[in-house]
Amino acid sequence: MTRIKLLLLQIMVAVVSLAIWHILTTYPIFGRMLLPPFFFSNPVEVVKQIYVWFATGVIWKHLYVTLIEAMLAFAIGSVGGVLVGFWFARQPRTAAVFDPYVKMANALPRVVLAPIFTLWLGLGIWSKVALGVTLVFFIVFFNVYQGVKEVSPTVLANARMLGMSERQLMRHVYWPSALSWMFSSLHTSVGFAVVGAVVGEYLGAAAGLGYLIQQAEGVFDVAGVFAGMFVLAAFVIVIDTIVTIVEKRLLVWRPVVGEARP
Repeated sequence: MTRIKLLLLQIMVAVVSLAIWHILTTYPIFGRMLLPPFFFSNPVEVVKQIYVWFATGVIWKHLYVTLIEAMLAFAIGSVGGVLVGFWFARQPRTAAVFDPYVKMANALPRVVLAPIFTLWLGLGIWSKVALGVTLVFFIVFFNVYQGVKEVSPTVLANARMLGMSERQLMRHVYWPSALSWMFSSLHTSVGFAVVGAVVGEYLGAAAGLGYLIQQAEGVFDVAGVFAGMFVLAAFVIVIDTIVTIVEKRLLVWRPVVGEARP
């Protein structure tokens, strides 16, 4: 499937979904409204709200705050996950000792941690960053840890037989093996970094997309809530696209899996 055809199909899915939403919230079917506009709004009102936000410039401040929080959470969580993942994979004894504690920390509900981070770090950006880091770190950590452990024993034995040092093994064997796993986790982590920032803003903040959605919800502005979610979704897609571009540059050596012809 060509990229243009794929893009057209993706746009078609969006158009059909919006059309169904508009019909069900605008026109009665069998004498009743299946989706009452008070609870579900409609695409026209949502688009109008997004236009007003961008036309008046209100949205830019909130986008900037959420972007800073999400990027810091993404960067800190990803770097920490990669470093600790490599360390644990290369030190099995250390990994065995800390294994139950890592699992317990990962099992903690993040929403419960949000008020604690707010209490510790205040209502500024760092409480939102801390919440995002807890979401991103474990996703990257487990993927990198597994990626390093999945190194082919045959490749590793051949590399050592050729006289590679530990530094060379890290660069030419372990790192390439973990890259695919790492980028797979980074695509997921982008969304979780934004989720951490928005949930933190929703619980207590003076700016950000989460704050904007919370304000709209407080006055029963359903169109504003949906508008905030659509802007948030577009925001995540843009960041994920950047990650995909970086992935293609770093994994240019990876063979492309052939697609089955229709």
